[in-house]
Amino acid sequence: MATADLERIKIIIREEDIPFFTEDEIIFYLEENNGNVNATIYQCLIIKSEDSTIAVSGLSTADSSGYFKRLASRYKVRNSGILLGGE
Repeated sequence: MATADLERIKIIIREEDIPFFTEDEIIFYLEENNGNVNATIYQCLIIKSEDSTIAVSGLSTADSSGYFKRLASRYKVRNSGILLGGE
């Protein structure tokens, strides 16, 4: 695994600004996705998009799940193959 891939993933999923994963967890997801950086980014952003609203004594934080889902949509793997009909 290239260090450049790990750093790219960290930057795109905004780990410095909004930490969520350990470096070992990112490496785990990269290996789980067979080294596919875009698939790893997508998976991490979807995980990170869980509802993050916190409410305590009438105070609440903003939910950032929509933001991470929008980011993830840029990295979603899409099927672009041709379907063959039966003969």
